[in-house]
Amino acid sequence: MKNILKISALALAIAITACNKGTSDGDAGDTLTLIHELDTVQVKASPKRVVALDYVSLENLDVLGIKVLGVPKEQLPKYLSKYKDDPEVADLGSVKEINFEKLAALNPDVIFMSERLESSYPELKKIAPTVFVKISQEDFLNSFREKTRVFGTIFGKEKEVDAELSRIDEKIKAAREKIEAASGKGLITLYNGGKFTAYGKGSRFGFIHESLGVKPAVENLEVSRHGQPVSSEFIQQTNPDYLFVIDRGAVVNKKAADKSEIENVLVQQTNAYKNGKIIYLNPEIWYLAGGGLLSVSAMVDEVVKAF
Repeated sequence: MKNILKISALALAIAITACNKGTSDGDAGDTLTLIHELDTVQVKASPKRVVALDYVSLENLDVLGIKVLGVPKEQLPKYLSKYKDDPEVADLGSVKEINFEKLAALNPDVIFMSERLESSYPELKKIAPTVFVKISQEDFLNSFREKTRVFGTIFGKEKEVDAELSRIDEKIKAAREKIEAASGKGLITLYNGGKFTAYGKGSRFGFIHESLGVKPAVENLEVSRHGQPVSSEFIQQTNPDYLFVIDRGAVVNKKAADKSEIENVLVQQTNAYKNGKIIYLNPEIWYLAGGGLLSVSAMVDEVVKAF
């Protein structure tokens, strides 16, 4: 039996091939052929020995009730803290530096990873079939839906995934209606060691503008994973009504920035500061994850509170 399910024209298609009398619900003998951005891989349907090397994948597996054997615990977000001290879940390092010896010892059926480990893909696939989960920033919401459905297909939980996506769609719709009814424009910034970078439409944080409808305070910002470097003078002159701040150091260096550094004398001249609309977004959600069922839902909640 052979069925073809196209998940994404740009990124991922899945062919479900039943080798025996199995079906795509995960009976014995079923295999999945996944074509992703880096490779084509064969994965067991409903694999039992699962490893997540990124937090988007871990979120989705957690929501679907899929047990994992190992995760990188070094920067584990608080909302996934139950994995931190679980002795049955191996600590595989950080999202950028994996302990390959520990990983291989787990003998996984499948490994999920993201672009932080893209250069390690050749080594990872020697250990087990490896699924590369990358959310497109150019079409974030559709890419998020498509990549999340991959988990439903692999584990035979399509209905559960569709129910979660419908719930998030309703939340986004309600948030957008509220935001679009409000006045004012927003600027998204990442703060890192005394320096600001700004993000606009099409960027890794462009979800705020494109999906939630926050009007951009400035158009045509450089679309780059690391953002467009900007100064405090730029923020003051742009004068956003809403200033969204993601403190990278809080998760990378585990030390939150002093707000007085961010809300300096120039930033204090903006409408955002004067009206109490500087919004500090949770960097664990936005910077470390930001593309799974838990984080996307939380992202909507954080932004809509500002309105």
